Amino acid sequence: MRRLAPPVAEAEMDALYRLCIVAARRDSFYKAGGVPDTLEGRFDLLLLHVWLAMRHLPEDAAPRGQRQQLFDIMFADMDRNLREMGIGDMGIPKRMKALLNGFYGRTQVYEKALGEADGDAALATALARNVYFVPEATAQAHALAAYVRQADQILRAQASALAQGRAAFPDAVFPDLA
Repeated sequence: MRRLAPPVAEAEMDALYRLCIVAARRDSFYKAGGVPDTLEGRFDLLLLHVWLAMRHLPEDAAPRGQRQQLFDIMFADMDRNLREMGIGDMGIPKRMKALLNGFYGRTQVYEKALGEADGDAALATALARNVYFVPEATAQAHALAAYVRQADQILRAQASALAQGRAAFPDAVFPDLA
C-alpha cells in the first residue's frame, strides 16, 4: 500500500522533528556532557529538544495545531521504535503511557524552572534527576541547563522558521568538567 504524502503543515513538523533528533544525537551531549548513551538518556534529550521547539511554535486553535502535530509525530515514532525493539502489542500501551507521563512530568518541571527567578538551579536539579538520573545537580547538569536556556532564547528568535519546519539549535558546548 502506498502512503499518501502528509499535509504540508504536518510535513513541516516532521522536518522539525527530524531536526530535533539530529540535535539530540550530537556526540557532545554524550561525550563531554556526560549524558548516558542509553535508551533513556537519548529519549530524555529528544524530549528536551522537542519541548524546546514546541515552546515557540504558535498556539493554534485548530484541532491539530503544530504543537500537537509535533507531539503526535514524536509519539508515533516512539511507538514504532518500541515495536522495532520487539515490544508486542500487549506491552505497547503500558510503555507508551510511561513515556507520555514522562513527557508531561518533565516538561511541567522544565517549564516552571524556566519561569522562576532562580530557575537555573531548579532547571539543573530537574535535568540532573531526569537526564543524568542523579538526585542533585552536578556540573554537567548545570552546563546542560545553560544549553537549555541558550537554546530557548535562540529558538524564540526563530519562531517563524520553526513553524515552517526549520530550526538551528545551538552547539552543545560543555566546559572541561573533569
